[in-house]
Amino acid sequence: MSIDLGMPGHGLEGVPTTDEPQTRKEFSSDQEVRWCPGCGDYAILAAVQGFMPELGLRRENIVFISGIGCAARFPYYLDTYGMHSIHGRAPAIATGIATTRGDLSVWVVTGDGDALSIGGNHLIHALRRNVNMTILLFNNRIYGLTKGQYSPTSEPGKVTKSTPYGSIDAPLNPLSLALGAEATFVARTIDSDRKHLTAVLSAAARHRGTSLVEIYQNCPIFNDGAFDAVKDPETRDDAIIPLVHGEPIRFGADGHLGVVRTAGGGVEVVEVDDSNAGDVLVHDAHAPDATTAFALSRITDAGVVHRAPIGIFRQVDRPAYDDLSREQATLAGDTPSLQDLLDGPDAWTVA
Repeated sequence: MSIDLGMPGHGLEGVPTTDEPQTRKEFSSDQEVRWCPGCGDYAILAAVQGFMPELGLRRENIVFISGIGCAARFPYYLDTYGMHSIHGRAPAIATGIATTRGDLSVWVVTGDGDALSIGGNHLIHALRRNVNMTILLFNNRIYGLTKGQYSPTSEPGKVTKSTPYGSIDAPLNPLSLALGAEATFVARTIDSDRKHLTAVLSAAARHRGTSLVEIYQNCPIFNDGAFDAVKDPETRDDAIIPLVHGEPIRFGADGHLGVVRTAGGGVEVVEVDDSNAGDVLVHDAHAPDATTAFALSRITDAGVVHRAPIGIFRQVDRPAYDDLSREQATLAGDTPSLQDLLDGPDAWTVA
């Protein structure tokens, strides 16, 4: 008997909704929010709490899973179900929850250290499997909870307590990693841009499959100003490359900059005038092949961030792992009890 591999449905399909009016207050727990003053996590928390009522879901059918790090406090501050789990393993735990409970909206909150160092393998497999979960990756390019060591996304030469002579590591690009793993929804936004952050979260929550949202998040204590180029009103027009599906990728205060293809198949930023305006790349987030999205992810500086694409890089349909798993379980029908399996004919006899 074959399994239907048709296109997936709405990302929140099967999750019970409520007719009761909801506000941010219903999603705010009674726990004291404890991050350093000025931390970007406050802005992200406020955006999530304010956006959740738009989904219209029952709070008891929403679960936030976190690993270890500053971002991992997140589940305490939301009046939903949640789990503060172990270092790097949040995607694995969320996979189990999503697979066994199709009636839950599953979220993972993680940081650049938690997700990309000890948790890198779990993240990759969640992405390639396309489990129906939304992963929020807070990227501040530093280990904050342990007081300022370099992280997998820190720039080369970064001087920290663990790299007094400067980091010699090549940093990971979270979005390039996700696109290489064939993730079906990949996006980037900024903690301080409430409107853009909320719009991206809304699209991610409604996607069927794994959604990865990288959030540039400022750490004012140990890595302040890491994303000033895309936040400062004096520089952000020439630093933010907005990705909007179906629109030419042009930016700058007067649209004088644009993204074009190179002869080698990559992309680059050029000055745009009448002679090359027709060459500007039109963004296609729904392209089945991730090659162009990957090329766009490479525009981001490996060192200090001077310029970065912001928006949804990729949003495509592919069957979700948990949907297929539940369908297989249905096809299998009744299964023996654990005791029957232990006592069955396949047991080993040790002499």
